[in-house]
Amino acid sequence: MAKKKAVADASDLPKLAAPARRALAGAGLASLGQLSRITEAEVAALHGMGPNALASLKTAMKARGLAFRPSR
Repeated sequence: MAKKKAVADASDLPKLAAPARRALAGAGLASLGQLSRITEAEVAALHGMGPNALASLKTAMKARGLAFRPSR
């Protein structure tokens, strides 16, 4: 159990609902830096990622000077 907590503490992701957290974990996304390498549409397409979670991610990324990769 302590190992899981250490991994969760290392993340800079904002507090999200469980389905959104599972969606990001399932996609191997554990930090805002990793999210900045993909498009907003790719994140929005993850099963479990809702509009509130997406808005929270965008706000947290903006606060750290990050943004989703631009769409082509």
